[in-house]
Amino acid sequence: MKTPLISVVVPIYKIDRYLGVCIESILNQTYTNLEILLVDDGSPDRCPEICDLYAKKDARIKVIHKQNGGLVSARKAGILSATGKYIGYVDGDDWIGPGFYYSLYASIQESDADVAIAGFSRDLFSKRKNILNGVMSGVYSGEALEELKSKMISNGDFFSHGITTYVWNKLFRREVLLPHQLACHESITIGEDAAVTYPTLMDCKKLVVTDNCAYHYRQREDSMLKQSSDYCEEFKRLQGLYDCMITELKGYPGKYDLNQQVDDLVLSTYIIRSGGSLKCEDSDLAFFPFGEDINGKNIVVYGAGTFGQQLVRRIKKENKCNLVAWIDDDYWEYRRCCVDVDSIEIINNCQFDKILIANLAKVAIDEIKDVLANYGVSESKMVSVSVDPRLKQRALEIYLKQSDGSLLG
Repeated sequence: MKTPLISVVVPIYKIDRYLGVCIESILNQTYTNLEILLVDDGSPDRCPEICDLYAKKDARIKVIHKQNGGLVSARKAGILSATGKYIGYVDGDDWIGPGFYYSLYASIQESDADVAIAGFSRDLFSKRKNILNGVMSGVYSGEALEELKSKMISNGDFFSHGITTYVWNKLFRREVLLPHQLACHESITIGEDAAVTYPTLMDCKKLVVTDNCAYHYRQREDSMLKQSSDYCEEFKRLQGLYDCMITELKGYPGKYDLNQQVDDLVLSTYIIRSGGSLKCEDSDLAFFPFGEDINGKNIVVYGAGTFGQQLVRRIKKENKCNLVAWIDDDYWEYRRCCVDVDSIEIINNCQFDKILIANLAKVAIDEIKDVLANYGVSESKMVSVSVDPRLKQRALEIYLKQSDGSLLG
């Protein structure tokens, strides 16, 4: 029996050094009944030529050349041209293992699900780490699906998802995905995936979560360096995400607590991107997610990702404590990107009061604490993000004051 067509949408912009690996990985899938839509989003490099070259080599490839409009615009152009029963996405700088789509399709066939959800592998230079969803693998329908929808965006812990936000580690039935991809506003530049993924999952009658990690998310050097945007600009970008998600998710029963889940998503995203500190200009309200006063203390920051980079910027800018060291397991990879990070061993040669763990994933935090303990660091000196509801409420109050109540309901 002939297998159904899977359409794979590949948005492309300024990634010519990675694009060949991406396309080859899709062409080499063991699931061969594919339609590959290469969407050149006005890329100024050699991406358009590469796309056209590959289209001559394999009839399954269709190329869409369009004026630059951003990621959402490119994905819309792809899905509108897609003819497959199922839709998958691969970002043009990533790649997939040969069995990625066969595995997801098999899971859908076995369960009759609307969406198959995978984990992914984060590839950072020579290192690779598999990342799974925040819920157990398996088929979700009936009461189990109802429970999942109550924690798919926010899983109870601070910035912890039940289901990962990404569209690219999933395989969707086209008719379930299409209206939500088209409803996503093209101005959204933070959370483009979340604005599509979660409304789509809410419309599913059944979904299957797998431990497939054959999608390889490439952590590029340029993406490792996090720029600090103007507060007002960042706030507006997040407000666009919030407005889109609330509009798409309205009308569902209150038992899912979707508004609160979206509040958690938007608030915690801002906290990560701002380095953790929120202040209200015209009041004494302030928020620091670690839940401890670090003023005047000698501080080590552990972690050089988005949160760590912005946290270090915040500490240096406010100059209220003394940053004596900045450490990370992957220090040498970040050094290649000109980030001034050291190895963990340096803590043996410095005096510090507290180590701030710049990570929000509970599993990762526990692993970091074990590593620090092996270096003789007392647990009393390890500080991770607090999920104290009172701290969350304070952050919400600050947001409400800054937005005149228009962002968080």
